[in-house]
Amino acid sequence: MESATYPPAWYLLWLVIAVCGVGTWFLRNFTERVEATRFVAFSGVAAMSVMVVWTFTQF
Repeated sequence: MESATYPPAWYLLWLVIAVCGVGTWFLRNFTERVEATRFVAFSGVAAMSVMVVWTFTQF
């Protein structure tokens, strides 16, 4: 199996997904900012959707 090399933006997208995951967890458990929690969660979902589509169409 050959090793794939991904562009730096792909890894940046992973960083965004991770930050959104931790941010959502933090906002949900330690604040009462519902709108901010939803925004961060939906941003993470959008980033993950882009990651899946990009990965399966390009690599």
